[in-house]
This record gives sequence, structure tokens and C-alpha cells, in this order.
Amino acid sequence: MKFGKKLSILALGLTLILTLGACGKTGLGNSSGQASKEVTKKEAKDLKLGVSLSTTNNPYFVAMKDGIDKFASQESVTVKVTDAQDDAARQADDVQNFISQNVDAILINPVDSKAIVTAIKAANTANIPVILIDRGSEGGEVLTTVASDNVEAGKMAADYIVKELGEKAKAFELSGVPGASATVDRGKGFNAIAKSKLNVLSSQSANFDRAKALNTAQNMIQGNKDVQVIFAQNDEMALGAAQAVKSAGLQNVLIVGIDGQPDAHDAIKKGDISATVAQQPAKMGEIAIQAAIDHYQGKKVEKITVSPIYLVTKDNVDQYNW
Repeated sequence: MKFGKKLSILALGLTLILTLGACGKTGLGNSSGQASKEVTKKEAKDLKLGVSLSTTNNPYFVAMKDGIDKFASQESVTVKVTDAQDDAARQADDVQNFISQNVDAILINPVDSKAIVTAIKAANTANIPVILIDRGSEGGEVLTTVASDNVEAGKMAADYIVKELGEKAKAFELSGVPGASATVDRGKGFNAIAKSKLNVLSSQSANFDRAKALNTAQNMIQGNKDVQVIFAQNDEMALGAAQAVKSAGLQNVLIVGIDGQPDAHDAIKKGDISATVAQQPAKMGEIAIQAAIDHYQGKKVEKITVSPIYLVTKDNVDQYNW
């Protein structure tokens, strides 16, 4: 055989080896394409998980934490939960600490869907699976995202308002933390209907916070006392808006929130707010823990897990509880 032909055959062989290597399967039960080394199977009792919540200064996320703690205890999974206090930089530090501790997976409820990307990519580099809860991210590779359909929740709220008040009703919108995927998606869903069927007088952020919503709604009311409905992107803001409406002496203002927290249920029964689109934060936490368990047992984990939502009004308020 000529020397040139030998070189050609050798080159072809190397090319095939590299190609096969590049096509090799990475990760275990990873349906999102997260790059990782081969994962050693582990029992639930051997798993150590880091959990970073956006805040625990909100009953919704307290319920989520309770769901995580309860299910982890039931399955003998070790979890450490941190509270970012709605500070994206603090959350990034918390995630970095989990990476340093070499946890088996990191569960994140992002403060900011864009700011969290760097932290997710750091976990990707360390081959630590990331599971997102309630909110998505704008980048990085995740094992799964467990969340409600927030776009649909916004649409559901808008449809209810149109049904109750008819088209062109005068509305305020209280939006959540700027940059959070829940804020973006709930606003997107609401405005998909509101832009053509409602008269939105003002839309302002109150950071998903009751006290801020009270102050913001008071200022909005001063400029437009003929408002007929206030849509708040979460129940905490809806409850703050209800206080503002009361203090302004307004009557028959429809108030609609999202989350389905116990305080909102009580307010619906009293007539202080009209409706909420209920989610299941505790169930989301449970599903996220189970996703980590399934991953380490070699089971398929879906890229997105959708948690159901329900419209809660005075007629059915006793049917839906966290």
C-alpha cells in the first residue's frame, strides 16, 4: 500500500472516532439536553439538594417551601433552602455556594429570569443538574422547569373581567418584579385580551408586594377615580389594592389576583376581592424534588412540567386550597 493511501485511511479512522465520540450520550434522564458527565445512580436517601427561593416574605413561596420540606422529609432527601429576599445578586451567591458544596442538584425559583442565567451556566459547568420552579430563565441548560402556565393565568383573569364588566371597562394593572418570567408571562396573557377588550388606564410595577401595591394603587386611584377593575399579577398585590380601594371610599371595584393564597380566599369570601387564578406552589415543590429523584434513578424527566390553575370566585372558593 502506498504511503499516501495509508495516511488517508488513518485520517478517516481518526475522523470516525471523533465523530462517534461527539455523538456519545451524556447525562442521565436529561430531556433538556443539559451537558453533563455520566451520572451515577443514587437512591433518594443519598441525595443532597440545594434550593434557592426568590423570597419567603410571601405566603405563596412559604407554601412552596413547605411543600419542598414535607416531600423531601417523606422521601428522605436532604435539602438546604435559602432565601434570596428578592435580590438577584444574593441568589447568585446562594447558587454558587451550592456549587461549592457539590450538591446533587440545585432547585431555583429565580428572582430575575435574565440575571439567573450566569448562575445556571456555572452549575452546568460543574455538571450539577438545575431544576427551575414557578419561573423560567432566559438561558442556561435546565433539567426541567416546573411551573403553571402564567400566560394562560393572565388570559383567564382578563376573560373573567370582560365577562363580569363587559368590554372597555376601565382597568389598572399592577405588575410584579421586573424581569421575572411570571411578570412577563402574566402581563403577556392579560394584555393579549385587555388591549382590545379593556381600557387599561395605567400599568405599574409593585414588585409582587402588598405594601408597595397599596401605595401604588393609591397613587393610581388619585389620577383615575372612575376605575372599574384592578388586575394584580399576584394575590399580595390584589390585597394591597383592596386596601387602597377601601381607603379611597370607592365602591364596586372588581379586584382580581393570581396565586390562590389563603388570605385571598378569605378576602373573596368577605367580598374584598372578586377572584384569583389559583396555582399550587406546594405541589410544584413536590414535583421538583421528584424530578431530581427521577433523574438519579435513570428515569426520563420532561423538559417542562405544567401545574394546573383554577379560577376561584365566591361561588367555588371552598373547593380550592393550598
